[in-house]
Amino acid sequence: MNTEHHYRVDVEWQGNRGSGTTGYRDYGRQGVVRASGKIELPTSADRTFHGDRDRWNPEELLLAALAECHMLSYLHVAVQHGVAVTGYTDSAEGVMEQVGQGGHFTSATLRPVVTLADPGQAELANSLHREASQLCFIAQSVNFPVLHEPRAE
Repeated sequence: MNTEHHYRVDVEWQGNRGSGTTGYRDYGRQGVVRASGKIELPTSADRTFHGDRDRWNPEELLLAALAECHMLSYLHVAVQHGVAVTGYTDSAEGVMEQVGQGGHFTSATLRPVVTLADPGQAELANSLHREASQLCFIAQSVNFPVLHEPRAE
């Protein structure tokens, strides 16, 4: 059975310095992402592309979506396999290759550290990342490898 889910966000550019896009350096890259009932997310381009380093950039948002999706999928899989997770952190890293004016991600590496109620389940807990990756909607939607370097404690 196929089920469609629809998502909606609103994006607003906030970088007009008075003259719009009259020149490459004449406008700011600041924006905001909104979704009904949620806090606003301040965004910008990466600093490399004249953005504001204090705001989220699209590359970070993509990496955050991958890491968050994997975490949620992992927690679901852990329940199914009787693994009690008491803590979860991830220090994810993405690699983007710029080619001329464009570019693309070449990989993402997730480094989840899972804290377990029963340390004796560490091997099982580490093996569940493969199944979680297969269930992660975001990982299944990208065209680059999403690697995992898990550690269970």
